[in-house]
Amino acid sequence: MPELPEVEVTRLSFADRIAGARIASVNMGKPLRWPLGCSTDALCGQKVLGVRRRGKYLLLDLERGLLLLHLGMSGSVTFSANPGPVGKHDHFSLNTTHGVLRLNDPRRFGAVVFASGEDSPPAQKLLGKLGVEPLGDAFKLDEFCQALKKRSAPIKQVLLAGDTVVGVGNIYASEALFLAGIRPTTRACNISRARIALLHAAVRAVLARAVEKGGSTLRDFSNAHGESGHFQLEAAVYGRAGLPCRVCASPIRTIRQGQRSTFFCPVCQKR
Repeated sequence: MPELPEVEVTRLSFADRIAGARIASVNMGKPLRWPLGCSTDALCGQKVLGVRRRGKYLLLDLERGLLLLHLGMSGSVTFSANPGPVGKHDHFSLNTTHGVLRLNDPRRFGAVVFASGEDSPPAQKLLGKLGVEPLGDAFKLDEFCQALKKRSAPIKQVLLAGDTVVGVGNIYASEALFLAGIRPTTRACNISRARIALLHAAVRAVLARAVEKGGSTLRDFSNAHGESGHFQLEAAVYGRAGLPCRVCASPIRTIRQGQRSTFFCPVCQKR
């Protein structure tokens, strides 16, 4: 599943190019996860003011309202002045004066939803319970400490939940916990402030590095230029079960947490 870095990389790859464009027409393919929420005619003629990100959602600000776009499990976005014919898995095309924005999603777990504003019920249903942005100024150590002290679940599960800090998906939670030296099974409330400070810094560092490397391409992720990410090539623990730790050479272990694979070093990551 595309995580925060992949969504941010996608945003950066087309936001400047689509800003200021007028929507000429909209083409819908097979139904996505949720209905669009408006007629396609209601979007025609509107200007795209800009593109933001909230968690794993892309927000296309329009003159009247906004479009919330989610990549789902295997979706990707392309933006091109000459996109070619619509493909089998192209389920949403926004045809603009600057080019065509397309959502390609073989599994159709992605979505494009119209909302009249960010405070409207459709937008709040998707965004209202999201935690703070880990790369923004609102991600403060004191608040992070207070939130973790109230949670008895394993720290990896707390990070994945997205209501404390948003967008730290499976790959990056494993990597951040390794960098901070914290075992993924440790109860969040039992982590000392000093170690939470290490985790706070690690979350920022890992996500920023992933954005810098273009995200992670494990199967089919690519940005709006069609370019793959490369962060997975330097992962310390994720996907490296049985291989030697890059720090201590102990074999990396894997366990299942909440139906997801967790990777960690039993020596470098303390309980």
